[in-house]
Amino acid sequence: MLRPSIFGSNFMDDMFDDFFRTPMFHGSRLNTTGLMSTDITEKDGSYQIEMDLPGFDKSDVSAELKDGYLTISAKNNRENEDHDKSGKVIRRERYQGVCQRSFYVGEAVTEEDIQAKFKDGVLTLTVPKKEKQPEIEQKKYISIEG
Repeated sequence: MLRPSIFGSNFMDDMFDDFFRTPMFHGSRLNTTGLMSTDITEKDGSYQIEMDLPGFDKSDVSAELKDGYLTISAKNNRENEDHDKSGKVIRRERYQGVCQRSFYVGEAVTEEDIQAKFKDGVLTLTVPKKEKQPEIEQKKYISIEG
């Protein structure tokens, strides 16, 4: 079938791609660019982790330390409803999302060692540098009666 040259090689894909690029759809999509972007810096015997979590509240974010791994999770539930002048619903959208990242911080680090704060969509964690201390081998003697 011949088609005008103003269309790309795949007319249907081009049509639907352009349709979903309209402002009506951009406002309702979660922009994942920069989600959980992380900067890690070394300062004064510790690591400072700064993680971008735009659109999340403090209550949406959790941090867990298990077997030397620090895991940061964020979950979000959103609902959007648009009504016309008479109050009828003309659009309703729901979004649920979960994201998670893990970092190995060492088995010597405990929950009490880590400091965390959340402000303006940025989670900041301070994790001390700790290395597991080698166990000192102790000699154990057996008493010999005689």
